[in-house]
Amino acid sequence: MEQNTQELLNRLNHSGKKLSKSHRRIAECIVNHYDKAAFMTASRLGQYVGVSESTVVRFATALGYEGFPQLQKALQELIRHRLTAAQRLEMTGDMGSSQVLNKVLKGDIQNIRSTLDEIDVLSFDQTIDSLLTARRIYVLGLRASAPLAEFLGHYLNFIFPNVSTVTSGVSDVFEQIARISDEDALIGISFPRYTNHTVKAMRFAKSRGATVIAITDGPLSPLRAESNYCLSAKSEMASFVDSLAAPMSLINALIVALSQRRRTQVAEYFGEVENIWDEYNVYLGKN
Repeated sequence: MEQNTQELLNRLNHSGKKLSKSHRRIAECIVNHYDKAAFMTASRLGQYVGVSESTVVRFATALGYEGFPQLQKALQELIRHRLTAAQRLEMTGDMGSSQVLNKVLKGDIQNIRSTLDEIDVLSFDQTIDSLLTARRIYVLGLRASAPLAEFLGHYLNFIFPNVSTVTSGVSDVFEQIARISDEDALIGISFPRYTNHTVKAMRFAKSRGATVIAITDGPLSPLRAESNYCLSAKSEMASFVDSLAAPMSLINALIVALSQRRRTQVAEYFGEVENIWDEYNVYLGKN
């Protein structure tokens, strides 16, 4: 991550030596304040630097981008795992209330499309195989990723007899996975901003010989280095709220694939629990 960031900043620095005075001012601003520039529109950046919006657009084109949005996206991609909530909020600074519904839903649709286009099918299949042979499965997700872990853990309990969901709480994360062994599997879930405890817990599980599976946002994620198999889902956010549409869709696919491979066992289990649900009126509609 640091290397890629530096490459882009070096490119901007180098370009400043051969561009116009206005373009040099833009480059210097981005190099010195790239955490803010990444969330400015071309118009806002132009006002900040003291040049026109069209000058900012031409600057992006001079660097080889189709336009300013592409340069902006490159900057955001490089620093997004460090973004504060306030910086995320900046991304919607120029979005009118009438645009929110359209932009957010279309963003989620694009995240799912990109995930489908880029998913590593081999890693997905290997993940299925490793979970089917695990003695116990731990599902770890903290903070904003906790709902994903709870959802996945809930449905895995219908498929497997030994599933533990770790979302922190009464006991420490490491206490909850202290007995993990080389017969077990741990699924670690985290998206920007990544949580330190998730990465450390995955590293601990790997040191114990467990199969470690990451569900995260891409090759730059720190979870990738700690995993045996990595499943990527896009989580481009529209604001400080994480976009979990694509990760949830990927998790749904994982659950369905596992249930298909254990169809007989799952059918038997549901036959038993349906009687329990009926007896205790768990769901509406029966009585």
